[in-house]
Amino acid sequence: MNHLKSVKVIDDTRSHWVAKGPARAKAEWDAEIINEIPNELIGWRSVDGSRVDNAGSVHFKKRGTGRRGTEVKVVLRYDPPAGGIGAAIAKLFGEDPAHQVQEDLRRLKELIEIGEAGVETSS
Repeated sequence: MNHLKSVKVIDDTRSHWVAKGPARAKAEWDAEIINEIPNELIGWRSVDGSRVDNAGSVHFKKRGTGRRGTEVKVVLRYDPPAGGIGAAIAKLFGEDPAHQVQEDLRRLKELIEIGEAGVETSS
């Protein structure tokens, strides 16, 4: 996950997240797991008082018989710290959370299927 700087586990259900924001800013929040079904679902939300309000879930679904693989679906709700203006600024800097999650899932798929994620180059 390229946009994450760190995730520190606090206890069995809580963690502290630090993410890269636009213009070299960083965003931090604490999150708690609110729903967990092994091999099927992990649901979380930011705790009260967090600077970044978010919630979401990751769903894992085995493919049908005779087919290998797992379908992974991410549902994310994110309220940027500066509201709509903050969201617009983040998009200008390429820091849109929906796009970041989509790219992270693409890299995970590559890693699982071929053993390595695509290498990004800059010119």
